[in-house]
Amino acid sequence: MLELDLPKLELYDPVTNTFFNSDEVHLKLEHSLVAVSKWESKWHKPFLTKDEKTPEQMQDYVRCMTLTKDVDPLVYKFLPAFAIVEINKYIEDPMTATWFSKTETKRPNRETITAELIYYWMIQCEIPFECQYWHLNRLLTLIHVCDVKNAPAKKMSKSELMRRNTALNAARKSKYNTRG
Repeated sequence: MLELDLPKLELYDPVTNTFFNSDEVHLKLEHSLVAVSKWESKWHKPFLTKDEKTPEQMQDYVRCMTLTKDVDPLVYKFLPAFAIVEINKYIEDPMTATWFSKTETKRPNRETITAELIYYWMIQCEIPFECQYWHLNRLLTLIHVCDVKNAPAKKMSKSELMRRNTALNAARKSKYNTRG
């Protein structure tokens, strides 16, 4: 969960040509499957794409992430720059110590990922629905771990096996300062 303290501000809205004062706000935000699901139900498009989102769409996503009750909608419209930076860092944070080998040569999946597809993956992996409130990157990592652990063992080709053995032999020669 990300918690932000937004200071009291006097702001000007050029659209309505009015000034307004915002109170101090303590925002609690969670980048979760629930937030993505809320956003997709409003905008009718997948959130997890490389497509650029409009400022209005991103403001609305922050609103969907918000756990704090009764937040003035103008707070999202006039988020300070420091808050936007913190929110983006939080969304991009992996939130886990798990990492995956880069040697996988699996073709990238071109499937459009939506909240419903992630719920399907959760059901397939028998992940409890309480996890829909986790940080989304952590949930996706868990799904990936389940996928890797449930996959049949992959046999190395002869060329892969030879490359691995050559690298291991070179490392041992270097470690023990020998020629073979």
